[in-house]
Amino acid sequence: MTSESPTSILKLSARDTARKVAEGSLRVVDVAAAFLEACDAREPDVQAWKHLSAEQVLAEAARLDESGAHGPLAGVTVGVKDVIDTKSMPTGYGSDIYEGFHSYWDAPCVVLSRSADALVMGKTVSTEFAMSHPGKTRNPYNPAHTPGGSSSGSCAAVSAGMVHVAFGTQTAGSIIRPSAYCGVTGFKPTYGVLDASGVKVLSHTLDTLGLIGRDVRDVAWVTAHVAGRPAFEVQGDPAKPVVGLFRTSRWELAEPAAVAAMETAERRLVDAGVTVRVIDVPEGFDRLHQAHHGIMGWETTRALGYERLHHWDRLGRNTKDFLTILGTATLEDYEAAKLEAIRQREALPALMDGIDVLLTPPAPGTAPQGLSVTGAPVFNTPWTTMQVPCLSLPVALHDGLPVGVQLVGCYGEDSKLLDAAAYIESVLGFSDRLY
Repeated sequence: MTSESPTSILKLSARDTARKVAEGSLRVVDVAAAFLEACDAREPDVQAWKHLSAEQVLAEAARLDESGAHGPLAGVTVGVKDVIDTKSMPTGYGSDIYEGFHSYWDAPCVVLSRSADALVMGKTVSTEFAMSHPGKTRNPYNPAHTPGGSSSGSCAAVSAGMVHVAFGTQTAGSIIRPSAYCGVTGFKPTYGVLDASGVKVLSHTLDTLGLIGRDVRDVAWVTAHVAGRPAFEVQGDPAKPVVGLFRTSRWELAEPAAVAAMETAERRLVDAGVTVRVIDVPEGFDRLHQAHHGIMGWETTRALGYERLHHWDRLGRNTKDFLTILGTATLEDYEAAKLEAIRQREALPALMDGIDVLLTPPAPGTAPQGLSVTGAPVFNTPWTTMQVPCLSLPVALHDGLPVGVQLVGCYGEDSKLLDAAAYIESVLGFSDRLY
């Protein structure tokens, strides 16, 4: 029998929720009711959901209770970005071209979450085709500001306490940047760690499925179960990492809020006894921006060939502008860009010799005012191009909006990144969450 109040249920981590459900001290229907109540209170201002059916959620929760939910994610509430296929809910890919479309299947990330007894709440708002044309979602900290994109609804839903975790995708900066803007933890794993089948393709070389959550341990734990990577789960108290302070080749674009967040993080880490070393930006690092354009430009204009050639008039202005710019990439650009990405990725371990993670900005600053833009991915594209794991952490509020840092690891070293992130998160001590 549930003894938890709705307020106390909402404050439980994903891990504690699953433990209580599995041991029988918490019913999934009570978890569902508490989170639906949170949605009723916060959704009118935030508008994170593309599809949310209380009837559907409660029916699924009752089914889980009746079947005796004991899976590793029992009762954990999950949001699914609207570019990810679902059979029981419509998938619009952020575009009215596909309004009301139902896939014939659930994407693997959805199937695997449900098979672990997670409670899929609904579909979160995406920008159009996960590019730059914004949806309706507002920043939970200030609805006059963007939540970022393209995983707008997923980040906002977690930030506003409407779900424990949510799936997002990143082709440039679409997990890390909006997570920073919304004051949550965003994890973009090494490319391919989470199966991206069933995700609307933009760039098959860059598209990466990831997870947004309340804290590092929740994100690591859920990813471990969905990806089948038990080593991802953070165990015990991680050791102090060695941190490399890396300002990137575009540091001049960092706004005062971003600079202050980096300085605050460095100071707190040093005060905690963490070794922080300044890492010089290597010659040629900036070529990763051009490489990103070459890869995404060539692949995206082909991946969206149907929409571009048959529904151009129905595309948003930002999408049209972006496709026009991307369309300038040539085959020669594309082939050179893929080689450059490989070279830079292979050089990263030498740059990080003796370093566990890099500390770098996740965004130029706080979330921009207005809803017509979603921010710039200038501090994200190099890492996405190299396909390496990244994670965003909130540090503080600046004028009432979250500002954070980004942690970066070497290709395939997700476990090391997550362990380091858990330690760093405990040192940063962000206490201004909304849930």
